[in-house]
Amino acid sequence: MKVLMFGWEYPPHILGGLGTASYGITKGLAEQGDMDITFCLPKPFGDEDKSFLNIIAMNAVPIVWRDVNYDYVNSRIGNIMDPREYYSLRDNIYADFNYMNVNDLGCLEFSGRYPDNLHEEINNYSIVAGVVARQQDFDIIHAHDWLTYPAGIHAKQVSGKPLCIHVHATDFDRSRGRVNPTVYSIEKNGMDNADCIMCVSELTRQTVINQYHQDPKKCFTVHNAVYPLKQEYQDINRPDHHEKDKIVTFLGRITMQKGPEYFVEAANIVLHRTHNVRFCMAGSGDMMDAMIYLAAERGIADRFHFPGFMRGKEVYQCLKDSDVYVMPSVSEPFGISPLEAMQCGTPTIISKQSGCAEILDNCIKVDYWDIQALADAIYSICNNESLFNYLKEEGQNEVNQITWEKVGLWIRQLYDQIIKK
Repeated sequence: MKVLMFGWEYPPHILGGLGTASYGITKGLAEQGDMDITFCLPKPFGDEDKSFLNIIAMNAVPIVWRDVNYDYVNSRIGNIMDPREYYSLRDNIYADFNYMNVNDLGCLEFSGRYPDNLHEEINNYSIVAGVVARQQDFDIIHAHDWLTYPAGIHAKQVSGKPLCIHVHATDFDRSRGRVNPTVYSIEKNGMDNADCIMCVSELTRQTVINQYHQDPKKCFTVHNAVYPLKQEYQDINRPDHHEKDKIVTFLGRITMQKGPEYFVEAANIVLHRTHNVRFCMAGSGDMMDAMIYLAAERGIADRFHFPGFMRGKEVYQCLKDSDVYVMPSVSEPFGISPLEAMQCGTPTIISKQSGCAEILDNCIKVDYWDIQALADAIYSICNNESLFNYLKEEGQNEVNQITWEKVGLWIRQLYDQIIKK
């Protein structure tokens, strides 16, 4: 089966959970053995893992004819895409858009991130998707998150092939209900045009059905997963904090959706009971300064650390250094980081309002707003060695059974259902 997939980020260059999930899904699909996956990215960097899929660099797809020789094309884009693919795509240009901002290869530029002109880039991405859909041979389209829904719709219109969209989050999650009308419109249009809607949790599925008025029969829950830890991460030692300060960690975007203020308030309660605990808020976001000020206002700044955004090995070093991991999200469609923490043997506390709470048993679950319950859970793990060891061992055992290969099998089955309709 041939899949044309549209994404916005991909490891090792990730800005959030979307890139991690995109890798897991494609790898899990590839492990089914008969999958041919073409993954479109706005701006690859050349060091992505291409061993099990083909990556098309959307910033190297011409939309305007340019007569350029092979050696020059190779010097410009050879590190991210086979120059022969450039010529094949160029030969399928169906119109000269007369864009003023195309480069000398006739291609549109993309930032590869989330720039101020994001909506312009989303629109440009969908235009390029039409060129790709005319040139590629595929059986089904799979678009990840609202950023790529317009591209998926355009590809469906061009090819007539069925469209699956993957809802990793909705604007109801990102905005605590204060939705952006433009984003909502893009999301709903994607859902209305989709033949299959994959949701990362039942929580998200219910949002799609109730807030976007979608037919439940085409909405499916597809939980996320994790891959076994790389050997270099397994080899990271867990420090012994016996009779030393315990470390409690929040790791993620410091934004309204993630509930960072509840973490600080719970920390304040814990530190009124004991002083042998330090709190780490790792990540970046628009609420970071506010959280620094809040910790200072509560008089606990000397017990708080803000190391900033982490990636790769830094994440696992931080998780293994921690005695407790906390994700107090207000609205979390899924949340892969608790699974990663449990992989590292770090006892985990999550909000009941997170999608991963649907599949995890060996962690502590509290309402995001119940800072007293959150503080009690943190204090108990830090001061009860038996509870710490139980959550460490059983959490690892549980999460090791939650694999992307199983997710890939389920998605493959959904593909088959949609194609047969």
